[in-house]
Order: sequence, then C-alpha cells, then structure tokens
Amino acid sequence: MASSSSATLPGTSSDNDLLFPNIPMEFQRLVAEMQHATGSLLRPESIDDRPLQGTTLYIATCTLETRFGTFRTHIFQDIIDKHYIIALTHGDIIDADVLYTRLHSSCVTSETLRGCDCDCVQQLEGAFKVISAKGNGILFYLMQEGRGVGYVGKSRDRMMVQASLDQLSTFQAYGSMGLKKDHRNYDNISDIIKVLGVKAPFIVLTNNPDKVNALRDQGIEVVDTEALEFEPSPFNLAYLTSKAASGHILNRPSATRVKRALPPEPVVPFKPHALPQAKRFIYSASYFLPMKPVDDDILLNDEQFREFFSEKKIEDYMAEENPLITNYSLIRGNRFMVHIHARNLKAYGDAHPDDPIVDLLTTPYWFRVHVYYDIVTTQEFVVLTHGTAKIYDIPVVRLHSESLFNRFPLRTVENRDKLKQSVKHIVTYGVGAIQLIYNDGRGAGFGAYATDLMLSEAGQALSTDEAYRRIGVDYDSRDYEASITLLKQHLTSEKIQMVMNSPSSLVKKPEYSLALQKHKIGVENWIFLDEEVAD
Repeated sequence: MASSSSATLPGTSSDNDLLFPNIPMEFQRLVAEMQHATGSLLRPESIDDRPLQGTTLYIATCTLETRFGTFRTHIFQDIIDKHYIIALTHGDIIDADVLYTRLHSSCVTSETLRGCDCDCVQQLEGAFKVISAKGNGILFYLMQEGRGVGYVGKSRDRMMVQASLDQLSTFQAYGSMGLKKDHRNYDNISDIIKVLGVKAPFIVLTNNPDKVNALRDQGIEVVDTEALEFEPSPFNLAYLTSKAASGHILNRPSATRVKRALPPEPVVPFKPHALPQAKRFIYSASYFLPMKPVDDDILLNDEQFREFFSEKKIEDYMAEENPLITNYSLIRGNRFMVHIHARNLKAYGDAHPDDPIVDLLTTPYWFRVHVYYDIVTTQEFVVLTHGTAKIYDIPVVRLHSESLFNRFPLRTVENRDKLKQSVKHIVTYGVGAIQLIYNDGRGAGFGAYATDLMLSEAGQALSTDEAYRRIGVDYDSRDYEASITLLKQHLTSEKIQMVMNSPSSLVKKPEYSLALQKHKIGVENWIFLDEEVAD
C-alpha cells in the first residue's frame, strides 16, 4: 500500500473521487502530505512512523505471547485526555470475512490485584479464548476504569455500596455522586480501525448493548453479538444483578444458587480530605477487596476453622480417596492456612452444593483498599492493607510497580507472580501493606515501556538500558519519595519487613533507600523474591 507522502491526486474533480472530499482540489496534496494513509500502520515505511488519526496517536507495536496464542499489540493514546487504547490483534484482520471483537475497559482490581468482586478478568480472558479459537479478531483494551470515571470514582462507589450492605446498587451510588451510569467513550475505535485498514464487520463479544450502539453510531458494521457470561461469586452477585437490571444481557444472577457475601467488617464512608501530613494526597475512599487466594491456600481464623470442621475433622477430608484438602498448618496469630484440592472440591460441590465445606472455594483474602488522588501528578495512588497491627508487629511491605501487559493472560507472568508472592508473605505474617505504583517502564510510562519492547523486537536495541537511552529517559523515573510519604500514613511502626525483587534492584535504586532513611523507616528484614524463585 502506498504511503500518504506518495499519494497522487485523483484524475477527476468529482468530490466522490477526492482523497479528502471536504477539501478543495488544489489542497488535496497538502492534506495527503500531513496524514498517513489508511492501513499504513501495518505497512510502515519506517519504525518511526506515528500515524495520528483524529485524536488517536499511534505509539508502538510489539508481540505478546499469551496462553491463547500470539497477539500483535498496537498501542495508541488519545491526545486530549491522554488515556491509552491497546488493540490486540490475532490472525488476519485485513482479509477476514468477519472479526470477533471485544471492547474491554480496564479493571485494576480484578486484573492486577486478584479481586473477585466483579467479572472483568473472566470476561477479558474469555474474550482472548474466543478470539483465539475463531482465528481472527481484535481485543480493544481501553484505560477507562470504573466505567470511565477512574479509580477514585469507582472506589467511592464501592465504599458507598459496601457501607449500605449492598442495599444500594452501583448505579444508584453513581447517581448519588452526580455521575452518569457510564462515562466511557469509544470514539477512538473508528480512528484505530482506519489506521489499521480494517474493513471487515464485527461480531462483538459483550453483554452490554450500549457498546454495540456506540460502534454503530461511528459507522462500524456489527453483524452479531456473543455473550461472555460466567457463574457469579458471593462477592460479585450484587454487582452483576445491578448490571442485569440496568440492561446488560445477563441470565445467571437471577438463576444462581450462590448467596451474597458481605465484607468482614463494617465500612464507614467519609468525605474526601487532604492528609494533614501530606496535603498533596486527597484521601478519597476506603473499602474491602476480596482477593483470590494464592496457590489454593485458604486463610482461616480460629473461629472460621472451628465452624468449617466442627462436624467433620479436617483430617477426615484429607484421608478421603479424592481428598478435598491436602494439608494445613497453624500460622502466626492463631490462624490456619488450609491447602485445598480445588478440582476435587469443585466436583464435590457440584454433587453436594449445600455442604458448607464447598465455601472454601470462595473464601478470599481480605484487604482494605485505600485510594488517593495526587494533586501534583493528577494520578491515583492505591494502598492495600491487611490485618490490624499490634505494637509489636513488623508489617510486611511491598511497593509493587504494575506492568500493564501483565493484566493479560500471558504465557510468562513474572510480575504477576511477584505480586502473588508478596500477598502470600503478607497474609502469612498477618499484617502488611502493598502500594501499587501504576507507572510502567520504571516510571517512564506505558508508552516508553511499549516503545522499548518495539525497539528490542526490531533489533534496534539490545537491552532495555539501550532502548531507554534511545527513547531519552533515565533508568528509573519513579517517585519513591511520594510513595514512601503516603505509605508511612499506614504504618504504626518505624520498622518494616520490605519485599524487594533482588539485592541488585536496591543497588540500582538508591532513591528507594534514601526515601526510607528520610522518613526514618528501618528495614528489619529484606525479603528478596528472586532468591525464593531460585531456591
């Protein structure tokens, strides 16, 4: 396909034959020189080409190896509100008769933090599976947390709903805060498919009719839809029920035998306020997140343990021909870690749905989420805390830098595994905190991270360090001073156990240690995750 710079003028003055029908004949070449041609992204003249269509700027392309096959990943950014849109393509998207398509809005709580109070991660992985099975398709991943209001708005919704004991729906909570039920915008999609050169009609993987209408309003042909619905859990049943009532095509919430579950403690709502000791941070919300257990290790307090095994001893479950439990141990704080055989327990639950032991399948780790708005960077900061610290406790702490690609079902999920390891350390000890640092690319941003991958894949950089030099950014741009300032608000002790990737990461990040020293936080114990993997 010819690039826009070599485009020739039409041989007729008819408006229908012009490259740009609304532009006079004599200015056709001028406009063509400024714009990349339709489909130019898949056949770039240079790795430095950056098509800009409407408000949608192309950033980078790289390959992702997922559990469902290879996806070519094109990263875009809206030049007005700066949110990213990722188009993950699979198979032939140009000559296909139809493309299976998913418009998926980001959900950090389920996709990164292992939360089970929604069905977002199930829909995301379900869409990957369908597109892979069909052979051709596009998954559009849009950074539109909380139906477009961001995590601050979403977290205040969660706080209000939990404080009402699920008597208020998510949509009622939004309305009470002066929000529409959905603030998402899909206008970038038509820009992206033009740059990609996509002409095939869509079969949209969705339960939400509004998404189909949004595509059709842009002139995109939708020939059918396919639902992505999964069995509710005790923690997302209320949410899914409210979505069904608002028009989403969902059948299972009204048919399930699952019963709603409430947070372990009352949630007390509060008005947003600046932190007295760090006024850059506006404390916006706090609520409970039920987190999926790690490696089928279920955490029970003494009371829960006695309730589960009052009629039948745990050893009896372990001694069965198809054991439901493989082992257990008493851990710090008079709590128990029970390792279930998930497949056997699921089969047993299908035959005995009313047996309380089946509830072990949906017994989460409970973390309290604290959400802040930073007036300096305009970003959201998230801190998760677990347990109630006593004066003698030394909390286990992790500053976790998120990798956006690790929200997807990759074949290798090193970053996700490190979060799981950190969570396991915290719940085993009983007291701790995780601060989520959103910035990909060691603080340089997701665009820099994706460009690093593109340069490496093209052989134009032999390492991340070399790619970063070509991009023009430092090795580490993260603001550890801000992170430690905020984290300190959640520490009751001046001593902590710090979870790090490796000793070498400490050497490369002197700002990390300096921030701890400045705030007089002593590290009693360093927990290095890479050494655990090596062991």
